[in-house]
Amino acid sequence: MKHLKFFKNAAVISIGGLLAKGIGALYRIPLANLLGGYGEGLYHMAYPLFCLMLTFSSAGIPTVVARAVAAERASGREGNTLHAALRLFAGLGAFASLLMCLLAMPVARLQGDEGLFGCYLALAPAVFPVALLAVLRGWWQGRSEMMPTAVSEIVEQIVKAGAGLLLASRFPSDPVRAARAALFAVTLSEAVALLFLAVRVREGRRTLRTRSDGGGALLFSALPVMANAALLPLSQMLDSVLVVRLLSRHTLRAVHVYGLFAGSAVSLVAMPATLCCGLVAAAVPAVASCMAQGREEEGRRRALFALAVTLALALPCAAGLLALAPFLVRLLYPALGAEDAVLLVRLLRLMSVSAATLAAVDTLAACLTAMGLARRAALSMLIAVIVKAALQFALVGNPALGITGAAIASNACYLVAFFLDLFYTVRKKREMHHAEHHRIGNEKGGTDAGRARGAQKRGRRVRAHRDAPLGGKLEGGGNSL
Repeated sequence: MKHLKFFKNAAVISIGGLLAKGIGALYRIPLANLLGGYGEGLYHMAYPLFCLMLTFSSAGIPTVVARAVAAERASGREGNTLHAALRLFAGLGAFASLLMCLLAMPVARLQGDEGLFGCYLALAPAVFPVALLAVLRGWWQGRSEMMPTAVSEIVEQIVKAGAGLLLASRFPSDPVRAARAALFAVTLSEAVALLFLAVRVREGRRTLRTRSDGGGALLFSALPVMANAALLPLSQMLDSVLVVRLLSRHTLRAVHVYGLFAGSAVSLVAMPATLCCGLVAAAVPAVASCMAQGREEEGRRRALFALAVTLALALPCAAGLLALAPFLVRLLYPALGAEDAVLLVRLLRLMSVSAATLAAVDTLAACLTAMGLARRAALSMLIAVIVKAALQFALVGNPALGITGAAIASNACYLVAFFLDLFYTVRKKREMHHAEHHRIGNEKGGTDAGRARGAQKRGRRVRAHRDAPLGGKLEGGGNSL
């Protein structure tokens, strides 16, 4: 592996992600003070549906597009992946924005607070630019150029923080309208980031020669990635209903307590994963290029190397979160009351293990996608989410545990996903022998075998695609053109 280039790409994305998240973390402190506990609860209760719409329109797309572009470049050709992906996901993004508007009132009623209706309407338009942003970021990452993605993330956070504080401060005595204004700032930030990245891509493609391609193969490859990415936001959407309703059985502060868990604890626990996001972005083209050239073992080694570096970064962060939880709460959330501060410290310490496992799951899932095993990553997350939901139902309703039961369930979710993803990463694919190819061809009426013999007679190279249509390993024999 070209370790220097790998670390350079990872460092660019990680530094950009850290700066962006740092801005976001600093932004959350005054925002929490402006919104209050109830407003912050509304703010974070609106996000699961938003994330779910993003999943169906754009989740995993940077990885899929990066894999396709890296595979094309490894084989010495440039395709029209960018145009095909933009056409495809622009339509999906527009549909998801409209669907979020239509679901706003039913979901708000389901969550037990109709004040969320306006929050959803303010946030829904953001889905469309995020879908296009995902495609553009994936195109740059597939070319192993990480700077445009990193800068666009920083621009996005600066606009969100500035506009969010400005708009929310106009409603100091109305937490519902303040939350709605802060969510509208998210829409503004995504639009500005899209404009910035579109200009950069236009400059980067001036000398690019492309061929005509459709988006069917791209969508086919994206489906398992989108399914995997959908599971966690869907789970969070269910959390905002299930956890709040279970908490309501024994406390009148259910929305407030959920806001502490989802808004403060989960955000801090996710910070190490943000630190490692550069490793995810850098690993995809590195692994995908190996798989496209038929070097599976090297691709697997690159994936495990990315995991090792991820854990080297995430484990110290998890230990620091465990040891420094009281200091972090005092530093970042000075306006919290004594009871809420104690609860947040307990949640952070309990969930510190997830700071490492979440980062590892993100890296392994991306590597599995680059290896053509996105379905395995989706299966792992499905099993993990089922375990999480079962534990939430069993634990959160217990007054002795309350919201800490949700923290335990989250820990279990990421641990299960981590070990399953690791198993699928290290397990070698079963090789299909040449005779097996002919047996399958004979069972289908000899079509494939006959086509192979005809191609050999014409001096053409026979290639059997074993994996997904984009970037899979090529097998077979015959003469070259």
